[in-house]
Amino acid sequence: MTLTLNLSPELEQYLEQEASQHGLSVEAVALQLLTNSILLKQEQTGAVKLLQSWIDDEDAEEQQETGQYLIHALDDDRLSERKLFPSELKGISW
Repeated sequence: MTLTLNLSPELEQYLEQEASQHGLSVEAVALQLLTNSILLKQEQTGAVKLLQSWIDDEDAEEQQETGQYLIHALDDDRLSERKLFPSELKGISW
């Protein structure tokens, strides 16, 4: 596909500079930048879908178990005897 673009002088200068630095044509640099941008967008979309699938996971029991495990692991791994999540403050501060 052939595409004709009207570029600002700044963008044109940038493309020419990049092409010169890499020994490529302006068209090759523009195509490379466009391709990289599309690939990045596709990767981001995939990551967002994966994160959303984790959010949508409705296994509340597993989430509760994971939360309890994290609370105990954080309390057990402290150098201090003071707990981060004391049971007497459950529902008040955490």
